[in-house]
Amino acid sequence: MQRNKKKKLTKEEKIALRAAIKAKKAQWREEDKLFDQETRERLEDIKKELAESKLVKAEFLKKLKEDPKNQELKEEYIEFNKKHEHILQRYRIEKNRLSLGYKLDRFSKRGGRLRRELYINRQYYYLVAPYTFLFLVFTVIPVIMSLIISFTYFNLLELPRFVAWENYMRLFIDDKIFVIAVRNTLILAVITGPISYIAAFVFAWLINELRPKLRAFMTLIFYAPSISGNVYLVWKLIFSSDIYGYANAFLIKWGFINEPITWLQEPKYILAIVIVVQLWLSLGVSFLAFIAGLQNVNRELYEAGAVDGIKNRWQELWYITLPQMKSQLMFGAVMQITSSLSIAEVTTNIAGFPSIEYSAHTIINHLTDYGTLRLEMGYASAIATILFIVMIVANVLVRKILRRVGN
Repeated sequence: MQRNKKKKLTKEEKIALRAAIKAKKAQWREEDKLFDQETRERLEDIKKELAESKLVKAEFLKKLKEDPKNQELKEEYIEFNKKHEHILQRYRIEKNRLSLGYKLDRFSKRGGRLRRELYINRQYYYLVAPYTFLFLVFTVIPVIMSLIISFTYFNLLELPRFVAWENYMRLFIDDKIFVIAVRNTLILAVITGPISYIAAFVFAWLINELRPKLRAFMTLIFYAPSISGNVYLVWKLIFSSDIYGYANAFLIKWGFINEPITWLQEPKYILAIVIVVQLWLSLGVSFLAFIAGLQNVNRELYEAGAVDGIKNRWQELWYITLPQMKSQLMFGAVMQITSSLSIAEVTTNIAGFPSIEYSAHTIINHLTDYGTLRLEMGYASAIATILFIVMIVANVLVRKILRRVGN
């Protein structure tokens, strides 16, 4: 059965609908204005009653202070105090009708479903408001500014000058180094991204089966490389170009080579070494997220799965474990995509900046070159925009793949 298609409005119907909406909004404004006016008038009357009531109350208290044993006076005061409290309550109600919260309540009731939902759940939006503000200031606005600056020539000394698509044309047509950077970045991302992602999950899955103390120790062991400080000194020692380098010493000892290999001066070796170092450093936040996700999987589902016909650990993994931790899988994928497409620190520390024959030159290195050294901010913003688009596309593709997990 085919779904009913929505009827498209004609131009005249759209104009009539806009006019009706405009008239309705004008009617609501008039109603609000009249409501506020009537409320203020009632509030003024109640204020007068309240002022008179306070004077009477003060007289009662004065009389009770002079004659505290007068029972009849006490009863009169109690009856009067009830009326006084009633006036106070009316005053608070009328004052609340002029408050911003009451106006927002009226505003939300007149809107659609989204407006009502926003008002009902407003306390949750208050809680995320500080983070949202910081996210807008330090993430969204810089991205938009970078996109705008990418269409200008800007050297930090002069005002930006609009050049339209000139930066992008130069990037893809004239800049041969950018092509090398894109190739190196894609090689690093395609190799290190999936391998590190799968390795992080596999190691987390295996470690999760250990006892708590041993699991905590092994988690620290596997996570430690990602937070190591001057770890690049160790790798430079391993791939040192003289006979004292561990790699050369091992190969010469076992007869694989006769003279030392200049690992970090040969373009054909540099990219492979960077891949090895990046993989060694890759068990970071994603690894911890997978550990946390595996800890939160409901164990009762495994028993239910055994009853439903799941026979081995692989079926448990595919049909129970992975579907239960899709949020952690998505978080890990985003982190791995971001880290694999923004490799720069490893290449700079291992191969130098710039690397020999640009053999380990990545997009981030190219961005750093034009943004911090040459101060061509418009061109650097164009590079950043291209990288941002690539990351968005990669995230969308990975999201579609992860939706199939467990099916």
